[in-house]
Amino acid sequence: MKKLMNILVLSCKKASGLIEKKLHFKLSPIEKLQLMIHTSMCDACRKHQKQSIELDTLLKNHIAFDSNSKFSMSEKLSDDFKNQIIKDVEKK
Repeated sequence: MKKLMNILVLSCKKASGLIEKKLHFKLSPIEKLQLMIHTSMCDACRKHQKQSIELDTLLKNHIAFDSNSKFSMSEKLSDDFKNQIIKDVEKK
């Protein structure tokens, strides 16, 4: 039972990583469950998740409407770069 709890209950640092990962990638079923459990108990991470979603939305809208921006919403990250981001997030 203790081992199961260690798997399901995340630290705030790991929950923050999953919150950011969720904005750009699909979480695994276990990651979804871990994040759901953590945010149901942690007000700070729940607030962080809400703010991250709002900030991401604002940035996407800004980039999409800023004609002077060198970025575009149609640009895609390479698979290698996505995988490196995932590895970096999982290390934390």
